[in-house]
Amino acid sequence: MKNYSVVGCKGLVSTQTAQLIEKEGFSLIEGISSWLALVDVSTCSPEQVAGRLHRQRAHNLVALLQPEQTELAVKAMQAGAQDYLLLPLDESQLIKLLFRLRQMEQEDSELVVASPLSRQLLMLAHRTAKADTTVLLTGESGTGKEPLAHFIHRHSSRREQPFVAVNCAAIPEQILESVLFGHVKGAFTGASADQPGKFELAEGGTLLLDEIAELPLSLQAKLLRVLQEREVERVGGHKVIPLNIRVIAATNKNLKEAVSQGRFREDLYYRLDVLTLELKPLRERAEDIIPLAEHFIQLYGYLTNGQECYLSEAAKAALINYNWPGNVRELENVIQRALVMRHGTILQVVDLGIRLPENIASVNSIPESSNGLKASKKHAEFQYVIEILKRFGGHRSRSADALGMTTRALRYKLVQMRDAGIDIDSLLAKAKAA
Repeated sequence: MKNYSVVGCKGLVSTQTAQLIEKEGFSLIEGISSWLALVDVSTCSPEQVAGRLHRQRAHNLVALLQPEQTELAVKAMQAGAQDYLLLPLDESQLIKLLFRLRQMEQEDSELVVASPLSRQLLMLAHRTAKADTTVLLTGESGTGKEPLAHFIHRHSSRREQPFVAVNCAAIPEQILESVLFGHVKGAFTGASADQPGKFELAEGGTLLLDEIAELPLSLQAKLLRVLQEREVERVGGHKVIPLNIRVIAATNKNLKEAVSQGRFREDLYYRLDVLTLELKPLRERAEDIIPLAEHFIQLYGYLTNGQECYLSEAAKAALINYNWPGNVRELENVIQRALVMRHGTILQVVDLGIRLPENIASVNSIPESSNGLKASKKHAEFQYVIEILKRFGGHRSRSADALGMTTRALRYKLVQMRDAGIDIDSLLAKAKAA
């Protein structure tokens, strides 16, 4: 059974809360290595935040800071913190955070997939997991590259060993080398003790190098050598440390283009490009949207105070018709916001806080292979327009603004709906009478 050890609670929580946390399966300890570490960065300058966080060898880092320290919160998240909590500590917020992070780790190992594209990707990922070689994940930001990396690790022969993730873009360049490869005591100012890097921490398991395209050229040569020789030397040291790890790299950039522009080493690219999996943007796999949304409703159920929440048909229509420039990550954020802003157990369009483009639900852009999805999306589109009209009492100008289109475009849309046999005036009259 996994040990959910938490560092940094001493002096921050009451004895009663500490007992409650431990009763729920967490262990409160002191030290460096842990499942989660609470790190007080409130006395740090912005430049010191990353270094302070990475002193802890924890799977999850949570920064502690004062309410007015907005810049420190941004720096902490950029440096890889999963979240932050405000001081003085609200014990209930800490408990919610612990439960949420643990729940995310205990989620079923299968990804949420419904579209043919996603099912095909999952099959490829499962086969890739069995081949113990380097993997390159590509796709737009927010498409789910890290969850897919977790999936590959969980289905590999290394699943009982560590999974370590590092975001190459989030860690300042001046300390990135130390974070990746470790350092010895005295290697630089502030190096008061030997420190293993992420490569060593992943020994026997899997290392995810996220945003690999952002790795400085100065470190790309060293990374190439580590991948080739399967050994690492800590910064300032001379001892060669053998490695037995699997490396998964991820990027939202075109690495071939980066190579041609001289921003990425060609030899490193070919070392990484052994098995490549491309994650399609969410707008190209619309069948995944509602299953993912319902998954997030369950995942963030703690925000509902025990109430079961559901999506209204109009809300589903809005989700399906939205373009999702931020992909799955944006959908996750929208659902969290909706659970907070809701006025009942049924999530409505207004709770989502999204605006559809003027060319709402361009049916011609949906693949033919989508098994009737065109018809369902057209129906969902009409439902969404009616919902907005009802909300604004049939007022065309306000409804058009809420839909993100001109009044003229809305008039054209209403003509289409009437041609499809929808009695708009009757529906609005019934809504007013109700």
